[in-house]
Amino acid sequence: MSAVDLSRWEPVIGLEIHVQLLTRTKMFCGCALSFGDAPNSHTCPVCLAHPGVLPVLNREAVRLAIVTGLALGCEIAPHSQFHRKNYFYPDLSKAYQISQYDEPICVGGHVSVLTPDGEFEVGITRAHLEEDAAKLVHVGGGGRRAGAESSGVDFNRGGTPLLEIVSEPDIRTSAQAGAFLRQLRSTLRRLGVSDCNMDEGSMRADANVSVRPAGSTELGTKTELKNMNSFRFLERGVDAEIARQVAILEAGGAVTQETLHYDPDLNEIHSLRSKEEAHDYRYFPEPDLVPVVPDRSWIEELRAGLPELPVDLRRRWVRDLGISFEDAEVLSEPRELVAYFEDVAGRVDAKAAANWVRGELRAQLRELGQEPWESRVTPAHLAELIGLIDDRTLSVPLAKEVLAEVIASGAAPAAVVEEKGLGQISDEGALVEIVERLLAENPDQAAQLREGKDKLVGFFVGQAMKASGGRADPARVGALVREKSGLS
Repeated sequence: MSAVDLSRWEPVIGLEIHVQLLTRTKMFCGCALSFGDAPNSHTCPVCLAHPGVLPVLNREAVRLAIVTGLALGCEIAPHSQFHRKNYFYPDLSKAYQISQYDEPICVGGHVSVLTPDGEFEVGITRAHLEEDAAKLVHVGGGGRRAGAESSGVDFNRGGTPLLEIVSEPDIRTSAQAGAFLRQLRSTLRRLGVSDCNMDEGSMRADANVSVRPAGSTELGTKTELKNMNSFRFLERGVDAEIARQVAILEAGGAVTQETLHYDPDLNEIHSLRSKEEAHDYRYFPEPDLVPVVPDRSWIEELRAGLPELPVDLRRRWVRDLGISFEDAEVLSEPRELVAYFEDVAGRVDAKAAANWVRGELRAQLRELGQEPWESRVTPAHLAELIGLIDDRTLSVPLAKEVLAEVIASGAAPAAVVEEKGLGQISDEGALVEIVERLLAENPDQAAQLREGKDKLVGFFVGQAMKASGGRADPARVGALVREKSGLS
């Protein structure tokens, strides 16, 4: 695609997010939810739409919808209604989907999205409950419908409880779209609403995209990018569609309202269907389900039980602990990691705690398939290790070595240092002897250092660490190298 001038145009973006809810059973029957099980192994007459069966609403799905609405600042409707959305497709056994239409359970919310550059607001139009369709399985053609030799239907997914969250068109860039979706995922995970695993399809996003001349308040013609299953693909797809629309408008054309597919491999947009040709879904109230009328005291009980949300947690950590936004974002989920980090940060400097929890600890544990809260390294152990660095008992390289031993044995860091003789050499005489010997053994580098090549200080510090088995105090070695070379 040729380059276009985006500076004269303002994108307008809204998102529609489908989230599979963490219930044990499906929305209207008792079949267990599953992922990856044998096809059609979790079905019953209700989710297969046999004649004469009746749906029964999953109470837990209603609770999770209300909890989500409260967290997103929505009003919980005193009366909401399920409807039948009628259309024929092989993955829809009833030839209609039970969904909420003009009376959703959650309406009119808003969220503040925290980013490294500040915050922006996104309105929430609605959040409503519905059931998921079944899954089409294509044989041949790379698993895609186009070019497939045959297709089958796996009804395990059919009837899975879904919550569809619809934002206002308040988003202006692909980066903002990604930030909003990431924060929403963190929020839903913190609430226990969904695992939001985009690879498995438990969180799927559609983007409504239009552009208008910069400074204009009128909305342009929108298109819909369907089923983007990663943050990166969402951002790339939105950027590609913005560029496509601007190119059409600058060439004097008109954008057509249509549903689109983004191909991440080719970075191309393809049309799926025109909105002008969309079917009339002929919504009408579901006659087999009564309206949802949640008790107000139950709603207030759920409101009182809301945990601290990721956006509030991150804002507090950045403000009160002084850690970076990036550290706060990484450490704010899951809840076990939040508790682990806060325990460490309550004992030592929070920035050091963030660096070690997010960095070396998780890196070493990743090789073992463990998380910090599952390991032998307690928050007290990690705080003790950081303290040994602060009081210069250990250098950072030695601390990493000690950490590996704590992971393996569960012993306290100080005990490991004593048992293995890993304490840092801080004795002035011993360090002077090491530095003088290294300067003598490396005359060329020493001469260049005396001529002012300051970078060679790092060379001698590295040699001292090697010679001492990592036990030399690097800061003091650096100062002695400068002193003995006449640079200080």
